[in-house]
Amino acid sequence: MSSSVNLETQDAGTVRLTYGDQEIELPVVEGSEGERGIDISALRGSTGLVTLDEGFVNTGSTRSAVTFLDGEKGILRYRGYPIEDLAAHCDFVEVAYLLIHGELPSPAEAANFRSGIRHHTMIHEDMRSFYNGFPRDAHPMAILSSVVGALSTFYQDSMQVDDPDQVEISIYRLLAKLPTIAAYAYKKSIGQPFMYPNNDLDYCENFLHMMFATPAHDHLVDPDFAEALNLLLIVHADHEQNCSTSTVRMVGSSNANLFASISAGIGALWGPLHGGANEACVNMLEQIAADGGNVKKYVDMAKDKNSSFRLMGFGHRVYKNFDPRAQIIRACCDKLLAKLNIDDPLFHVAQELQDVALEDEYFVERKLYPNVDFYSGVIYRAMGIPVQMFTVLFSLGRLPGWIAHWKELHATPGKRIYRPRQIYTGQNERTVVPIENR
Repeated sequence: MSSSVNLETQDAGTVRLTYGDQEIELPVVEGSEGERGIDISALRGSTGLVTLDEGFVNTGSTRSAVTFLDGEKGILRYRGYPIEDLAAHCDFVEVAYLLIHGELPSPAEAANFRSGIRHHTMIHEDMRSFYNGFPRDAHPMAILSSVVGALSTFYQDSMQVDDPDQVEISIYRLLAKLPTIAAYAYKKSIGQPFMYPNNDLDYCENFLHMMFATPAHDHLVDPDFAEALNLLLIVHADHEQNCSTSTVRMVGSSNANLFASISAGIGALWGPLHGGANEACVNMLEQIAADGGNVKKYVDMAKDKNSSFRLMGFGHRVYKNFDPRAQIIRACCDKLLAKLNIDDPLFHVAQELQDVALEDEYFVERKLYPNVDFYSGVIYRAMGIPVQMFTVLFSLGRLPGWIAHWKELHATPGKRIYRPRQIYTGQNERTVVPIENR
């Protein structure tokens, strides 16, 4: 299997920095899509200065050839392919191959890749006993992170980050076992026996089978549910240098093994400001539904500057025009709700809110459109997936992106351990007073 890594940038002039009586020139680099950045690698050595950028919102932490994102134009491309085309013509396993290896697979490559995943879908029987140690109400993201981290104790034959064969088998193990680990977490929470993987099913069908089948009752997976899950995994597969991806890269930069790096990424994704946003969205819809479904009341609150209420699932920090992922899954959402014809007040609230966001002048002017979290939460609920599992499914989708960035990091010439600087704001030097004199 080949891996495409193109991390070159073009020279695009220089900028001149004046500090006191010093003047230095810093190179400007340009990426393949015209993005420009100031290379400050020589700044501290030349001036003793560091840059201060809270949250790294203006800082390019790396060169990357995995994903291109233009929030102003609503563009998202994996390895150069528009997300709309991938969602229309590929399944999640093909997209995973693309992200990890740089190219879409040939039929033979796709068949080998699927076979490799199927070979590793079961988890070690001893790992099943781990679940007995978690309380029944344990959050599945806590279980997911813990069990993924523990994979390194069971598969010590694949820990070397500089051995391509060991990395390859770790990739197969993660892609294959994460759905099993996730489904077991759900079964634990409802007190049902675990279901072994069924390798006659495809990736999404197999996960839904493990979620909803029991030894007493086989579960016939609805093809529309499998299609919806496939789309959701594709649109979540990567999103550039976000919090969890940056975490995977940072942990990986210490030469931590792939299992440990992914476990850390799962922990970062768990946060309500990141992967937990779709869970927060459904909680908001439930709040409105429980209050009689008075959508106007909550819309007015959202418009009121003096109110602390915020509409979850609308607008996006990066996308300033529209979220291309939301456009892809909106049709899927409408299709599922029409097919199921569920009389659920939450869905009625969601429909009203969508209409407001797309028609109300206040929302249109501010580009507060329904985003991917809004639609994904509604789809998961329609499929019968409980709220606590929403972020777990986000993890399943994001796994190929995490792996791709971890691999890219280790393939980068001159790779260094991540070590951000800081501006210290604490006490100046002080003298320790012995405890008897304090």
